[in-house]
Formats: sequence, structure tokens, C-alpha cells
Amino acid sequence: MVLTGNQLLKTGGILSFAVALLHIVIILAGAPAYRYFGAGEEMATAAESGSAFPALLTLLLVAIFAIFGLYALSGAGVIRRLPFLNIALILIGTIYTVRGVAVFQQLFQMSMSSAEVAPREIVFSMIALVIGLAYLVGTIVSWRRLPARSNAAQT
Repeated sequence: MVLTGNQLLKTGGILSFAVALLHIVIILAGAPAYRYFGAGEEMATAAESGSAFPALLTLLLVAIFAIFGLYALSGAGVIRRLPFLNIALILIGTIYTVRGVAVFQQLFQMSMSSAEVAPREIVFSMIALVIGLAYLVGTIVSWRRLPARSNAAQT
């Protein structure tokens, strides 16, 4: 089965919304979730002490991932065309992909036994890589269609 550019962008968007939802769950779960998902001991300790900072920072990430999802749906034609669509999709895909390629270093570290790498870190990196590639490949496959409509033409 070959996925179209629209299907890849829809998949990337859905996964971005899932990542946003996960960050909401992290806020609700508190310090243990901040630790598990690698936010660092300072964030976990701040959450334990009742500081609003971890929740506010995580809410910012929720908004960013939701915006990423909206851009993917816009590129897939599900919602109206958003500003700077082409460049945004490439940037979003690049952000996810750069995060995701860490999987190769993590696998290398595991194979050399030079450092402990939690299996969940490899999973997180692989997920980011899959999302990034969905954005990038979906955008490239849809490139000719994406700039065809300007924002002014839609109104």
C-alpha cells in the first residue's frame, strides 16, 4: 500500500495531536511523568513543589504540537490553507526528523555498551523520526499542489 502525500500529512497531523495530548497527560500526572519522559529532575522537582512553571512550559509545548497538527491538516487539505504552509511543513518535518535521528546515536551507544540508553528513549526517537518523515515526504509528494492556492484566492 502506497500512501499519498495527503495521507502522510494527515498521519503526521494526527500524531502531532497525539503528542500534544500526551503532554496534557504529563501535566496531569505530574512529577513522575516529567521524570519518565525525560524533562529532567529540575522540572519534576518544581512540579512536586507546586510550581506552575512546569505546567506552563508544557502547555506551551501542547500549543506548539497542536499548531504542528493544524499545519499538517492544512497541507492535506482538511482545513483551510494556513499562512506560510510550505515552509512551515518543511520546518516542522525537519524539527521532528532532527529529533528522531537521535535514534541512530542511541542504537550505536547501546551496541557499544558505552552508555545506558533507556529503551523508551529509542521509542521516543523512532516516533519523532516517523512523524518527521511523514511531514517531509507528505510535503514533497504534495509540493505541486500546495502552492497552487494562495490565501487571497480562498476568500
